[in-house]
Amino acid sequence: MKAAVIVFPGSNCDRDCKVAIERSTGAHVDMVWHGDTALPDGVDLIVLPGGFSYGDYLRCGAMAALSPVMGEVRAAAERGVATVGICNGFQILCEAGMLPGALLRNEKLKYVCKQVDLEVTNAQTRFTAGYAGRRQVTLTVGNGEGNFFADEPTLERLEGEGQIVFRYLDNPNGSSRGVAGIVNAKGNVLGVMPHPDRAFEPELGSADGAILFQSALASA
Repeated sequence: MKAAVIVFPGSNCDRDCKVAIERSTGAHVDMVWHGDTALPDGVDLIVLPGGFSYGDYLRCGAMAALSPVMGEVRAAAERGVATVGICNGFQILCEAGMLPGALLRNEKLKYVCKQVDLEVTNAQTRFTAGYAGRRQVTLTVGNGEGNFFADEPTLERLEGEGQIVFRYLDNPNGSSRGVAGIVNAKGNVLGVMPHPDRAFEPELGSADGAILFQSALASA
């Protein structure tokens, strides 16, 4: 199995993701610079990590969405490669048009960093199947712009088609309908605001994030 973690100027969770994937799955992980125009051959999982790409100037993720490597990320996702955007990576996926909606400033305009309990609202995706029917998991949030927003028709579609896969039990950001993570219509692109890379071993307070990475690569 092979994974690639995309590194943007300002990424601060890229190595966290590398370690989490390696320890959780045993997969080989390549670090790919944002200016590259190719991905490693045979990549099974692409991860856009958290951080502050381009310093969060303009809009969070807006500049990173135009990075040269994103053309290859989009093409790989269109071929069906599992792609995960975590925190800032979720913002990048939305800015790149690979997922619907947008991430706005948190409702109370404060940075939120803490463990959160999530409802697994769809355990039938390639990212959540490993939870084996569990309805609640614990990950960690760390963001100032994690407030998911979409118009009502989009939210209705996401609900109706099972594309909302994680929902906050105690919504820390003010996200519409408590959304913490969504997938695209094909089910191979996940945007998740809480960090699985900060919750992949019991010593971190939860090992639930490891299961997400394991699930993503199980079908590779």
